[in-house]
Order: sequence, then structure tokens, then C-alpha cells
Amino acid sequence: QVQLVESGGGLVQAGGSLRLSCAVTRRTFRGNYMGWFRQAPGKEREYVAAVSWSGGDTYYADSVKGRFTISRDIAKMTALLQMDSLKPEDTAVYYCATAWEFYRDYVKYNFWGQGTQVTVSS
Repeated sequence: QVQLVESGGGLVQAGGSLRLSCAVTRRTFRGNYMGWFRQAPGKEREYVAAVSWSGGDTYYADSVKGRFTISRDIAKMTALLQMDSLKPEDTAVYYCATAWEFYRDYVKYNFWGQGTQVTVSS
């Protein structure tokens, strides 16, 4: 079974940066796209960004556009989320997930990582 392992979360001050990593533990996996989502306490899971494994096409939610950068390293089977100019409202548990097509709806994604906490202090 495919496993996704996130890392890179932590505590940072507003305006700072963090880089999240999502490693796919098997070379064959069920999905052409890797998405990042986040969920804050008491809120619904929210789409953040996505990247296609083949062409490297990238997609962003309006709330993070210009601040976050998603990329993938095919050789390492890893997706990265570079987060700059972080704001307190970016505080959430961040998850990576795979899907066959590009979706913003988290229910369309099939395999999920365990999540990594990102906390941005004001």
C-alpha cells in the first residue's frame, strides 16, 4: 500500500518560512497529482496547492498564491511545499494526498499522510 510521510512542520513567527516535505514510500502509487491540504481546529479541511507528477503543473488556493510554492522531485518521489511570508491564519495541520486528477475537493484524494503541525505566532 502507498504510504505518504510528511515532515517539516514546526513553530515560526509571522513573516517566517517553513518547508514541508511529503515522501511517497512506494515507487508506484495511485495518483497523478499530489495535493497539500490543511485543517485548523474546528474548521473543514482546506485545499492549499497541488502539483502534477508528470508535467510539474502547479495549482494554488488564492489564500496562499504568491507566498507558497509547490514542487516535486520525481527521483526522490517527494513533493515539497515552500511556505514564505507565513501568517497566523496559516496555522493548521498540513496533509499531503494523492489523486488521479487535479481536484480542490479533499474527498477526491485517495491516500493521505499523517499530517504535520504548522504554527505561526503573531
